[in-house]
Amino acid sequence: MKILSVDTSAVCASVAITENGKVISLCNTNAGLTHSRTLLPMIDSALKNSETDLSSIDFFACSAGPGSFTGIRIGIAAIKGLADGTGKKCFSVSTLEALACNLLGQDIIACSVMDARCQQVYSAIFEINGEKIERLSEDEAIKIEDLGKKLENFNKKIVFVGDGAELCHKALGYSIAPSVIRFQNAASVGFVAEKNFSEEKLIEAKDLLPVYLRLPQAERELRAIKKAQNA
Repeated sequence: MKILSVDTSAVCASVAITENGKVISLCNTNAGLTHSRTLLPMIDSALKNSETDLSSIDFFACSAGPGSFTGIRIGIAAIKGLADGTGKKCFSVSTLEALACNLLGQDIIACSVMDARCQQVYSAIFEINGEKIERLSEDEAIKIEDLGKKLENFNKKIVFVGDGAELCHKALGYSIAPSVIRFQNAASVGFVAEKNFSEEKLIEAKDLLPVYLRLPQAERELRAIKKAQNA
């Protein structure tokens, strides 16, 4: 099956076309430009450079979160538009599971971490044995010190991956993925979609929704103000 995937969950934006476990086309940018400027040109480039017609895509996969609230919305909006325009369906992928797939081929515990600010990270833990990956914890927003306590339970080599990897490495130790495979990669989004594929998991464009794990900062601040006023 041929899948067009995007990841806009962090500073890095990525677009990939994969087919049966093979990367057909891959575009990445980590220049700090807004995804609203870069994403559609990257999709167009990925299609043109691989001479892939949009009609040949079987379905679209999107990293639906956790991650940047604005970034996730941009990626989802783009995928919804492509799916609606072609009559194809979508596949929702966890950003953290896709990050862990960057480390396939090793024998490790992969700890996917994204900086959630305020000494917290979005995190999930996976065991990787070669090309096999097994989820060991659900996606969650967690304090770094609490994540450290969870990781004490594993005897296998632990490797941090994601934009929170350096932060966690400094606080907790453990290994860190090389920068070339540390950040979001839409090819991994496509691999997760293919690995977990079933017709039942394909969804209509209208049902593709962001996964935030916690409230946006503006709403958290508003609730804090209301709580203080009612105290």
